[in-house]
Amino acid sequence: MTAEVKKSAEQKMHKTLETLKADLGKVRTGRAHPGILDHVLVDYYGTQMPINQVANVTLVDARTVSVHPWEKKMVNVIEKAIRESNLGLNPATAGDVIRVPMPPLTEERRRDLIKVVKHEAENARVAVRNIRRDANNALKELLKQKTISEDQDRRSQDEIQKLTDRYISEIDKALQSKEADLIVV
Repeated sequence: MTAEVKKSAEQKMHKTLETLKADLGKVRTGRAHPGILDHVLVDYYGTQMPINQVANVTLVDARTVSVHPWEKKMVNVIEKAIRESNLGLNPATAGDVIRVPMPPLTEERRRDLIKVVKHEAENARVAVRNIRRDANNALKELLKQKTISEDQDRRSQDEIQKLTDRYISEIDKALQSKEADLIVV
């Protein structure tokens, strides 16, 4: 019984951490990475598709992403989608290749992004703590039903606390890493 509660809590905490990392990956640092265009949708014959399903997205250098559409007539559609994506990017087309340079970030914008990143990390910490609370409530319920002993309850709560501490430290590491990326000029 307690093993199921702990396993469920750990899976949820892991998913929270993965979600945070994905969200942090979407925050632009001024350096190019192919994932920045993942959520940009392109009108592909009447269907909204992610760019990476209609083109190859690669890095040219540290500040430039290259998009090679699989179909020549998709070049203008993809370029328009990138321009209208609210990412602040200005793609340039050279034949059938779209180059997307990453503009450098201003100091004020860096500070704003750091605030956003800290807010995301705090939301992840709160989510992990809520998972801990739910797991502890489930353990208390098992104790009330006399399914587990008080010793098992105490041991399980300690293990869940250790899990919580581990995932919160992972969240803090991810936050520090992203802040370092944002600060680098």
